Amino acid sequence: MLASRVLGLVREAVIASLAGASALADVVSAAFRAPNALQNLLGDQALSASFIPVYSRLVAEGRRRDAGALAGAVFGLLFAVMAALSLLGVLLAPWLVRLFFAGFAGDAEAIAAGEAVVDRLALTTRAVRISFPMVAAITLSAWCLGILNSHRRFLLPYIAPCFWNASVIAVVLFVAARVTGGEADRVTELALAACWGGLLGGLLQFAVQLPSVLRATDGLRPSFNLRAPGLRRTLSRLWPAIAGRGAGQLGAYVDGLLASLLAEGAVAVLGWGQRLYLLPISLFGVSMAAAELPELARLDGDEQERSKAAANRAERAVAAMSFLVSPTLVGYLALGLGIVGAVYRRGSFDLEDNWLVFLVLAAYSLGLLASSTSRLLQSVFFSFGDTRSPARIVLVRLVIAAGLGAGLMTIFDRVAVADLRLPGWLGPAVAEAPDGLRLGAVGLALGSAVGSWLELALLLRGLRRRSAPVRPWRAWGRHLPLAMLCLAPWAATQTLMPGPPWIAGVLPVAGFALTYLVAANALKVPEARALRRWLLETRRRPST
Repeated sequence: MLASRVLGLVREAVIASLAGASALADVVSAAFRAPNALQNLLGDQALSASFIPVYSRLVAEGRRRDAGALAGAVFGLLFAVMAALSLLGVLLAPWLVRLFFAGFAGDAEAIAAGEAVVDRLALTTRAVRISFPMVAAITLSAWCLGILNSHRRFLLPYIAPCFWNASVIAVVLFVAARVTGGEADRVTELALAACWGGLLGGLLQFAVQLPSVLRATDGLRPSFNLRAPGLRRTLSRLWPAIAGRGAGQLGAYVDGLLASLLAEGAVAVLGWGQRLYLLPISLFGVSMAAAELPELARLDGDEQERSKAAANRAERAVAAMSFLVSPTLVGYLALGLGIVGAVYRRGSFDLEDNWLVFLVLAAYSLGLLASSTSRLLQSVFFSFGDTRSPARIVLVRLVIAAGLGAGLMTIFDRVAVADLRLPGWLGPAVAEAPDGLRLGAVGLALGSAVGSWLELALLLRGLRRRSAPVRPWRAWGRHLPLAMLCLAPWAATQTLMPGPPWIAGVLPVAGFALTYLVAANALKVPEARALRRWLLETRRRPST
């Protein structure tokens, strides 16, 4: 998982260095947003909610051939559905792009007036037609992940996405070294190269996992057997999960639509901020949730006993996750300008882009603890066979986040960074940022952060009603003060760091992380030991 996320940041840094906050960055971000949303809708989260608990239960009961039959039936249905949706995506690309990125529609007039050189609407349509077919391969790789996690094989599924990122990086760099012509030709070639790299990487991501899946399962044959053991239960849980994920993906599209109405580059800036924000959620929240879900599904006893055991297990996992996410939150808020500079600031990505991405990241980070914790709590609901409650809660979050984000976007877009008066220890002086830098995208991120806290509150209330109370604030109360104390000297000295932006970003973060870990062990913070045990248990769990 870590290797994949690091490569993901390298991919984003490569594109940022070639594009900055420009039309090229907008097109690449938009082209991947549609297929990625579909993959998230039918892939990781939907399968986690519906397929993995049923499959894990069959494996735990020793019904391996029944489990294989279920896996084969799910594969057949997924393949058929994803092939059809990919074809529809290719055919409907012009209308989809116009619907979800309406702000691109004015580019033709801007080109005619000499105010732009690239028609983002037309180019994004071409790019989406290339990237949409990769959805089928990536969704089937999520099917592989679910099976391998159920057999307690965690390494390969989290290494496989490295092939996708590496493919995009390799193809983009190959084309960038050879592209000729004017700015419009350059943008076109690089945007399409990124999409072709994504398609190749999706196929590789699925192919490297398939042999291990075939070895782990008994009786696996792709089929359309609607009577496969457990399939009816899987499908009954799938539709609410899709509805919940659909609401979440719709929220991402609403953000993209609103960002497309802002200045050129806003879609990309929002995406870059999201990548860094989602990094700890993916590394700690999603990965722990994926590892815990099969174990939660295996819990025995009556409903009350299972609820109590699930709550205890979830609270331990939340505490271990908080131990890592709390310092990330503090670091993003205080050291985020340097972190963004270390990852992205090179080539066409300048100080203006650096400031805007940092402020978007800081706004998103206010909801970081809530989002990470929610990923784990959703797994508890899924282990109970309840996919409807999280779906309804996500829908409420969407409505609140979208409405609040739209209002805040309008207000914040009137403000330039040069108008702010921020502490000098945050990094380069605000006055150094160009006057044209505006904060509309920050308002969207703030709306998302508020929605994340609302989602967490509703999930906690739902678990209390199930006699499975989880109290994450206990862990936050231990970890946040410690993180702030350990951060103080590094935040105060970051402006003294010599050299290029990546040094000023990396050294304070490394020093802060080391100080935090040493202090936590010296103070015998229980989560430091608990996290070590959790990681060791994960590595030592025998395959089944």
